[in-house]
Amino acid sequence: MKVIVFGAGAWGTALAVHAAREHQVTLWARDVAQAAQMAQAHENARYLPGIALPTALRVHGGALPELAASANTTDLLIAAMPMAGLRATLTALHAARPPVAWLCKGFEQAQPAAANTAAAAAAFGLLPHEVQNQVARPLRAGVLSGPSFAQEVARGQPAALVAASGHATVRDALVTAFHGGNLRVYANDDIIGVEVGGAVKNVLAIAAGLADGMRLGLNARAALITRGLAEMTRLGLALGARAETFMGLSGVGDLVLTATGDLSRNRQIGLQLAAGKMLAHAVQSLGHVAEGVYSARTVLQRARHVGVEMPVTECVVAVLDGQITPADALTALMEREPKTELR
Repeated sequence: MKVIVFGAGAWGTALAVHAAREHQVTLWARDVAQAAQMAQAHENARYLPGIALPTALRVHGGALPELAASANTTDLLIAAMPMAGLRATLTALHAARPPVAWLCKGFEQAQPAAANTAAAAAAFGLLPHEVQNQVARPLRAGVLSGPSFAQEVARGQPAALVAASGHATVRDALVTAFHGGNLRVYANDDIIGVEVGGAVKNVLAIAAGLADGMRLGLNARAALITRGLAEMTRLGLALGARAETFMGLSGVGDLVLTATGDLSRNRQIGLQLAAGKMLAHAVQSLGHVAEGVYSARTVLQRARHVGVEMPVTECVVAVLDGQITPADALTALMEREPKTELR
């Protein structure tokens, strides 16, 4: 099977390393100089240091138009860029014939060019498949998601992912490309649920980092994760997802990993904010994208638009915006009126 992974960050590189053990894989970096360095050193020193790239893995550098021109020479295209870059990538690939799957997790921020239109006002905070429906509707597309730290997958440590799409051919292509060895890939046709889980867990991981940074204890962490899962599920159901998806890999699985694992960039943001660091400094110190910072406000906007209450998310956004301190956020959550649990 021929696979092109476009985006040579940590996660794109890790999946390319895994797939190259069984398939013909090209890891495509937008930065030509980065690609040349990786090809020479057999390592992605910037995003995945210490992991040797398989000799069979091809590394290529080039811009989106060149990628689009090569798209139909492969069996599967993987878009491995942050949420902010997905629209441009799918636009360039709108005529591609092979299945396309993205790895990013989040809600896209509203597009300024269309901000004055009624349609844009009703469509802020788009999920990845909604972006695809806008700019590349003919594509057979989906998402590969689930609890996964890039370093562990690249090292061959056991993990499980979920391939979600309304197209069986996309799900089958993702399973064929990535299922094997110490990586299991499960199929799911609930793309909304899988994407909502992947987006909201990043915001909740910031909350968990804040709680742990404040040394609130394990009881507090368990309560936060559980109530966060309730928020995630409420939003997903309002957008058309199935409840059972949130009890799977892309829901509770990814949430537990990202909220408790020290390799989580979003959790690290919360830890640093709790320590008194400014958001800009915390983000810069990571050296990688923390998708929860990018999409937290948009998650909340979308929730309000569909009438879903998300108090943990509201507090995270307020802390990120500098409106309240982490201590104020704790007070706000603990002083809420009593409710029945299943609300």
